[in-house]
Amino acid sequence: MQTNLARSAVMDIQQLRTFVAVAREGSITRASERVHLSQPAVSAHIKAMEDTLGLALFERTPRGMDLTRDGERLLERAEQTLAAHRALLEEAARIKSTLTGRLRLGMGCNSGTEALGHLMTGFAERYPQVDVVLRHGTSRSIAEGVRNGSLDAGFYNETGEPEADLSVVEISRFAIYLAGPPGTAVAKDGPDWRRLADLPWICPAPDTCCGEAAEALFCRHNFRPERIISVDREQVTRTLIAGGVGVGLLHADAAREAEAAGEVELICEALAATRLLFACLGERVDDPLLRAANAIVTATL
Repeated sequence: MQTNLARSAVMDIQQLRTFVAVAREGSITRASERVHLSQPAVSAHIKAMEDTLGLALFERTPRGMDLTRDGERLLERAEQTLAAHRALLEEAARIKSTLTGRLRLGMGCNSGTEALGHLMTGFAERYPQVDVVLRHGTSRSIAEGVRNGSLDAGFYNETGEPEADLSVVEISRFAIYLAGPPGTAVAKDGPDWRRLADLPWICPAPDTCCGEAAEALFCRHNFRPERIISVDREQVTRTLIAGGVGVGLLHADAAREAEAAGEVELICEALAATRLLFACLGERVDDPLLRAANAIVTATL
């Protein structure tokens, strides 16, 4: 013969929710609204519980539904069971959402420091078990690292169009200016490129946004400086220009700040729109780590 304990195994969570709702509301009608079930379904749940437990849980009165003494004894247990069920589901959700692993992140020279800070802080706060490994490089090397799989994602500056196999988020846009030491005279009809060609140019590698902007100027005006000083840090470039070493290229914010401080004189806009991008491979956008990274980056825009 099947015991009451064995029969109780068929009682489900929804029946417990219905029992608690009827007990608290004292009415089948109000309980049905609370648990979003029809009144016949609520009545069926209560009958099924009473049959399973072999106990009368309610007395039907003109006022509604009153708990029996047995029902009162079981109400607290039912609420504890529902609370434990909610806690189990919440813990399962936390376990499911917990990210672990390693995110190999690339950072182009002179690009996206603030955006990188937001991303690193976001991972530290939300996903502390993720190990973020940062690698610096030129914009071209960061994009190539993402494409060949040596990096999972990266920030880099793009002067053209990104490769079609990349999924990108545009963080910002900025111009690039050619700047010279204070007192660099610029004629009303534009720069004297022959004179500028005789000066030292302070430039990063050609595979950076400023390097590409410089190469575009050389090609457009058909000259090549006699001396190029290779510098891959914008702050160093700014210091050298201010010190009268030569001319060089600066991102818009740094250029305007240096001009306002009287450190440099802006000669011309070398490139109107360079984009700071956050990129990963398009085929990997559903990877949990990259999905989290993209969410943090886009939340700051």
